[in-house]
Amino acid sequence: MRLGVLDIGSNSAQLQIVDVRAGAPPLPAHCVKEPTLLGEAIRPDGLIDEDGVRRVVRAVKDAVGAAYLHGVDQLYTFATSAIRDAANREEIIDEIERVAGIRPQFLSGQQEARLTYFAAHRWYGWSAGRLLLLDIGGGSMEIALGRDAEPELALSLPVGAGRLTRAFLHDDPPSRAQLRALRKHVHDTLGEVVNRLRWESVPQRVVATSKTFKQLARLAGAASQREGPFVTRMLHVRDVREWIPRLARLSAKERGRLRGVSQPRARQILAGAVVAHATMSALGVEQVRICPWALREGIMLQHLAAMSDQEVALPLQPLVRLPGSTDATVTPLRAEQPGREP
Repeated sequence: MRLGVLDIGSNSAQLQIVDVRAGAPPLPAHCVKEPTLLGEAIRPDGLIDEDGVRRVVRAVKDAVGAAYLHGVDQLYTFATSAIRDAANREEIIDEIERVAGIRPQFLSGQQEARLTYFAAHRWYGWSAGRLLLLDIGGGSMEIALGRDAEPELALSLPVGAGRLTRAFLHDDPPSRAQLRALRKHVHDTLGEVVNRLRWESVPQRVVATSKTFKQLARLAGAASQREGPFVTRMLHVRDVREWIPRLARLSAKERGRLRGVSQPRARQILAGAVVAHATMSALGVEQVRICPWALREGIMLQHLAAMSDQEVALPLQPLVRLPGSTDATVTPLRAEQPGREP
């Protein structure tokens, strides 16, 4: 079966297509990206303007057309915080349904954190031990912590790179006062959860997903995406700290010329770096490992898990205690044989 996941985000609508079968990893067969640029379309009153609505509707329509073209059997479409938090979100969803023929679903920030953690846990396996996940999106940052397949703690904070850029970094490049106000806001917001995370004990592995962390790692010298998902990519907190003043001196256009930084995300990469540095510093994290799987893979893995969740007939036998036996002499109940008296 061919499964498609369409993620409608603040910068683009991304379609990932996978040929799925139970037990197989969700490695993409095709990827399609259509620009939405919703970060430029959110008004002070929380509405997405008409140009932004037209872009996102066109992007979804084109992505759905690509899904038909590539023979997708089932398509899961969801919108993240840019549309989820918009004051006119129902009108946008209605228009997408009218034009593209599908109605996107909404995932809460906590659901995003849980599914992204699920993907990261599957990528690294049980040997990862206690795992802390960080994901900086356009509208929010998701944090999850746990040891098992399901996280013990899943949080979402309104400190996405796009949201903070619109709220604090009005000039291009921003002033020192704007950057200072941004740092304070991030520090104050993180203060609400840092003590809880520290109390939950030290993780054995810290992983990061999202374009923000991937681009920061690329700036710090990590391998490009062309080298594939199995290359180890790390990001050290000192590299983030060194890049913040360099990014702050550049305009968005100049940042877009840096290795690994795409032009649509060039304006918000500075805010993303501030959030990354503040979070890693507050939690005492020296470095993070960049995980190639994130939210879309988490959705696919959840679907694959449901496909394989079938009862398997194993010859299990209950243990019963025979009369007069001790704790050390427990005898298994013999299975009945067909055609014989029990």
